[in-house]
Amino acid sequence: MHHHYFIYKPYGVLSQFKCELPKKKLLGSLYAFAPATMAIGRLDEDSEGLLYLTTDGMVSEKIRSKNVPKEYFVQVDGIITNEALTHLADGVFITINKQQYNTKKCNVYLLESEPVLPKRAKNIRHAKHGPTSWISITLHEGKFRQIRRMTAAVGFPTLRLVRVRIGSFWMPYLDAGQVIEVDQLYY
Repeated sequence: MHHHYFIYKPYGVLSQFKCELPKKKLLGSLYAFAPATMAIGRLDEDSEGLLYLTTDGMVSEKIRSKNVPKEYFVQVDGIITNEALTHLADGVFITINKQQYNTKKCNVYLLESEPVLPKRAKNIRHAKHGPTSWISITLHEGKFRQIRRMTAAVGFPTLRLVRVRIGSFWMPYLDAGQVIEVDQLYY
């Protein structure tokens, strides 16, 4: 029998169970997961939000496929322009493994207000350093640090990145570090 989990990965935690680097906080420190549990997809150490974890390796390819959308709430530096939002949605050139890559079209929109999210363990910055904007980006692909590279390419660097949805499952039900075990994964 396989085990399946949803977790809100907090800021400062690696999306893995083993690491050679000393003093890194790993997913296994947050919950007593079943043996052979693996994260499906990753969020870098500075990113937060929804992760699927499972002991069923067959599920990983389905969840990581282009058929399962992943939505992110992204706080960017500055007041983002409509032109930048359109550019993000149409695809931008970013560098992946020292090669230019044109991101696929995606859904992007401005959030009218700051989303209600768990408090981050480390402050982003003080408001005196200027205004910020919150946007939603829904991708059907996932390159290494893709969203951070995309927003930087249009002149609005990412300050905070939170995955809020994978397929049909929304994260707002979870607090930072919270884990829930489910009978099956939703996608």
